Amino acid sequence: MSKETSSPGNGTQMVANRLRKNMRNLSRWLRNENIHCYRLYDADIPEYAVAVDIYESERRLVHVQEYAPPKSIDPEKAQRRLGEALGAVREVLEVGDDQLFVKVRRQQKGVAQYEKLGASGEFHEVSEGGCRFLVNLQDYLDTGLFLDHRITRSLLAKLARGRHFLNLFAYTGAGSIHAAHGGAASTLTIDMSKTYLDWARRNMALNGFTGREHRYLQANCVEWLEKASPNQKFGLIFLDPPSFSTSKRMQSVFDVQRDHVMLIRNCMKILEPGGVLIFSNNLRKFRMDFKALEEFAIEDISRETLPRDFERNPRIHNCWKISF
Repeated sequence: MSKETSSPGNGTQMVANRLRKNMRNLSRWLRNENIHCYRLYDADIPEYAVAVDIYESERRLVHVQEYAPPKSIDPEKAQRRLGEALGAVREVLEVGDDQLFVKVRRQQKGVAQYEKLGASGEFHEVSEGGCRFLVNLQDYLDTGLFLDHRITRSLLAKLARGRHFLNLFAYTGAGSIHAAHGGAASTLTIDMSKTYLDWARRNMALNGFTGREHRYLQANCVEWLEKASPNQKFGLIFLDPPSFSTSKRMQSVFDVQRDHVMLIRNCMKILEPGGVLIFSNNLRKFRMDFKALEEFAIEDISRETLPRDFERNPRIHNCWKISF
């Protein structure tokens, strides 16, 4: 860092200037696209390695994730920089401490990525693409809505009309809500976590999707796919697994790089002729095994599904459209 940025006041001002610049660049787009939840800053200044997400609810809420600093960085310096970044957030976004939620994002493996951080039980309603969602900015590492999948969810809505929709590794069911909103004939939402399935039910009910055509299943998605009857067909499948998982309910370690061919093949067994599988993951070094899946039509839509507010981090997710 240069000499002029070494003092606390200068650090705060640097981040504040970048926040203002990003807001100016995004403001018209946000209005035109009617977007209320978005990423404003993502370690734009490397020394200030935080992600700043805004959720416009009953009032503005700000979710700040600090990327865990390397061990080579002095802890006191890292803490000072975080304090400076938070000072800039408070100043530019005009939020109080009760509107600001701060977490440290370390590389998560196994059950850690799903562990509860708090017990506030405080949910806030937000909107996206004509749908309503409950987010919790305090109790979990993630909020209940992955903002980088905004375009992906819109695509599901466009593809869903009249189709039976399957949502695997469904988390809080955002994909199911968009599919139902887009006119899906039915939805089946599967996740291993009862907490997230209950959250998905609440989200669906919030949007009026309470009929018997909308089902939920707590299950290990890998095992469920292996046992799924080929007579049970879906016209649209959303497959968005974690990169790795070693949760208590799984018998073995899941690795998306190693296991993706098996997952995709098992999905294709229950996909209707003319149907579409949307496969996504967030493993940065992921490589699709095209040769092992050469009988399928695979289109890389990672760039097309990358929202403008995530362009600074183009590797945040991988996404493919797969059909026969």
